[in-house]
Amino acid sequence: MYNDLGDPDTSVDLKRPVLGGKEHPFPRRCRTGRPRCDTDPLSEKRGSNIYIPRDEAFSETKQVAFSAKTVRSALHIIIPTLEAAIIDEDLGFPNFAAVDSLFNEGIKLPSLKNENKGFLKTLLPRLVKAITNTVDDVLRFEAPETMDRDKFFWFKDEEFARQALAGVNPHSIKLVTEWPLKSKLDPKIYGPQDSAITTELVEREMRGLMTIKEAISQKKLFIIDYHDLFLPYVSKVRQIEGTTLYGSRTLLFLTPDGTLWPLAIELTRPPMDGKPQWKQVFTPCWDSTSVWLWRLAKAHVLAHESSYHQLASHWLRTHCATEPYIIAMNRQLSEMHPIYRLLHPHFRYTMDINALAREILINGGGIFEKSFTPGKYSMELGSLAYDLEWQFNLQALPADLINRGMAIEDPTAPHGLKLTIEDYPYANDGLLLWDSMKEWVSDYVNHYYSNPSLIESDQELQAWWEEIRTVGHGDKKDEPWWPVLKTPKDLIEIITTIVWVTSGHHATVNFGQYTYTGYFPNRPTIARTNMPTEDPSKEAWKTFLKKPEGALLQCFPSQMQATRMMAVMDILSSHSPEEEYIGEKIEPTWAENPVIKAAFERFSGRLMELEGAIDERNANKDLKNRNGAGVVPYELLKPFSPPGVTGKGVPYSISV
Repeated sequence: MYNDLGDPDTSVDLKRPVLGGKEHPFPRRCRTGRPRCDTDPLSEKRGSNIYIPRDEAFSETKQVAFSAKTVRSALHIIIPTLEAAIIDEDLGFPNFAAVDSLFNEGIKLPSLKNENKGFLKTLLPRLVKAITNTVDDVLRFEAPETMDRDKFFWFKDEEFARQALAGVNPHSIKLVTEWPLKSKLDPKIYGPQDSAITTELVEREMRGLMTIKEAISQKKLFIIDYHDLFLPYVSKVRQIEGTTLYGSRTLLFLTPDGTLWPLAIELTRPPMDGKPQWKQVFTPCWDSTSVWLWRLAKAHVLAHESSYHQLASHWLRTHCATEPYIIAMNRQLSEMHPIYRLLHPHFRYTMDINALAREILINGGGIFEKSFTPGKYSMELGSLAYDLEWQFNLQALPADLINRGMAIEDPTAPHGLKLTIEDYPYANDGLLLWDSMKEWVSDYVNHYYSNPSLIESDQELQAWWEEIRTVGHGDKKDEPWWPVLKTPKDLIEIITTIVWVTSGHHATVNFGQYTYTGYFPNRPTIARTNMPTEDPSKEAWKTFLKKPEGALLQCFPSQMQATRMMAVMDILSSHSPEEEYIGEKIEPTWAENPVIKAAFERFSGRLMELEGAIDERNANKDLKNRNGAGVVPYELLKPFSPPGVTGKGVPYSISV
């Protein structure tokens, strides 16, 4: 409920004095208590049924080009039009030629109204291409860069593994530190805890390069583990028509050339419907039947990966977790406070875009519930991820890498960290950006808090941090990992963590979405059918053997689910022509102070150097996780970008 700001015009309890007062010594933005006037251009925004305080709404300039309002309008036109064009919600693709036709012939749409047609052409010229010489309107998708470089990229095991380090969700991969793998769930409910991935199987798949003990001691084994998070939802999700779920583990091996190779996928179903636990391990194989089973297992894992990416890495860790910082800032810091002025650019438009998400994306029966594997349990699963995994201190990039075993502290190494995988594009580029931001924040904080005692005596600052911990993230208010706020060093770490989440982290999970999901077989959002080996009937197994391609296509999203998400990802991956990139333009309040102005100019210069460093890395043929035949270079943390779907650019804030 805290994340729902509420409407001060409809509740006396939410009103605040216009000019402050004894109880609230500074004016509280969004809580003025002034009477509502729908004709007043300054009154709170009511473009939808989700309340947005006037201070958090998109500026008029940004609204014209690209805003939550514009996105909302586009989705309200495109989605119903698609649903009218594809009458059968459950109809799958008959063959891969039909998938490819989305980028060639496109989908014939019902006639659009002239005003809608013009609006979509203006906003989404790459997406909606009207056939001007006929009476038909066509939705034809632009081939994403991945597909454009290599049409069969999605089929390859090496690309499947590479994307764990350089794809749209490089936040899940972890180092294996314990063996054998074992679940922590209650065996009385979920069945035996031991993994079916055995020592013998792993050593066989490593082709005799080393033993399992050597692989773990040399830090060569990695895992993407959604087993314990998803397994409690398998029975619930399987009651929803048109989807299915497993708990999953994917084991990867670091090869001598620095790339990853998938060793095994384990899929698990808990005891349910009177049947015992079912689990099976799938590996890359050479015989036809096992090859197709491996491809189907990958499709299930990718559906899990897509769901976790959107619900946890993206929505939870950026959009959702940032709201308490914004609300606390507006309630506790005056607009003249230096920390307010530092943070404000990183919070612009986030409440507005989150209102859009609640209205059309993550709402009950909304786009996500219709398109992702967990269905109506999507938000509940995201809440569980918050409960089990979210810690403020681990949102800092260095701490996150260390926690996942992807780095260790090393004072002699660049950034003070030694990476477990040297060619880890997200971490390599992210640490450069993190250091640049931290240096800027340090210059800013140390200027205003030259005397360390000023931190503890700053009542507004302490109230801001107190509200974040005890109200905004109240479920976790008693956790021991919350940083204290006593010194400038503490404040620098807290602020750097927050601005990293709103800029760098969000850029990595958002602006590569169309690149990697635009051709949906690469990252299907849902798996609709069980594995053919799970309690198969003779007829079902015979059908699989006769036409395994059909089984894979049936497992993939339906035509409606796929095209709906492709359209959404195209829109959400776009940069506005008015995008506000980190370090590009100085804020007026920063420019007023010569010391802060000089610090910002140094920061901006470092970001220009970062652009060049990333270009150099992408040109280095020794870095195989970002360079190679058909490989998309890793540019998601390049600070600046032209408008459109570019796969690069780091805006200040979460504004899309």
